[in-house]
Amino acid sequence: MANTGKLFRMRRLSSANDGRHLFVPLDHSVSDGPVVPNDRWHDLLRDLVAGGADAIIVHKGRARTIPPDVLATCALVVHLSAGTSHAADTNAKVLVGEAEDALRLGADAVSVHVNIGSDTEERQLADLGAVATACDAWGLPLIAMAYARGPRITDPHDPVLLAHVVNIAADLGADIVKTSVTLPVHRLAEVVASSPIPVLVAGGPTDGSDVVAHATEVMAAGCAGLAVGRKVFTSTNPASLVARLAAVVHAPNPRADFPRLPTMTTGAR
Repeated sequence: MANTGKLFRMRRLSSANDGRHLFVPLDHSVSDGPVVPNDRWHDLLRDLVAGGADAIIVHKGRARTIPPDVLATCALVVHLSAGTSHAADTNAKVLVGEAEDALRLGADAVSVHVNIGSDTEERQLADLGAVATACDAWGLPLIAMAYARGPRITDPHDPVLLAHVVNIAADLGADIVKTSVTLPVHRLAEVVASSPIPVLVAGGPTDGSDVVAHATEVMAAGCAGLAVGRKVFTSTNPASLVARLAAVVHAPNPRADFPRLPTMTTGAR
């Protein structure tokens, strides 16, 4: 039997109901420091929603600061992993929340970070599997932020390696996986073809080129969307940039095999 709760929440993660997603991660305040000054926080959120972001990603404490009306047309993802840039091992991630915490906050999904190739890979895999079990029990979508990062990784953009990474996420129970871009970008098509779950690409271009052109290339490779944080919240006009990215992500897609989410009328936003 289909998990109805998870289907409803998956629907809310794609405002256009086209199986594609534009997420804006704002969890950097734990890893690197404040995203914006506190007096600009609510204005940033309203800009992201006005621009057409499908979801924002924050930690549980930050989620409590969001007025309910702000996210009327934008989903909330609560990030359950943490680590800081000051740690002895910056690739190490630990769980700092549970699926139940996210549900109490009204979240539409949770995310967990896993670095394949890190010294703490074993624990991170166990954490991902445990959260996946809880998410299935509660009907809560799980986004795996899965990367090839660590002392044994020589090329974090290798398509073969990234295909392995996204399949680890799928096999351990994630519903969506966010990972790094391949180099060259067109080889993302190989990663997407290997994955049984939607693949999102994290961040912008590695060479500093235009982020919208990069988004167009990523989507042409068959990805299900983008997760762009720093490029957005450091922009002089976040609403405009998000609108341009949303137009790319949700543009009519000629691929006949592109999955659409089930049509729902109850609980959809």
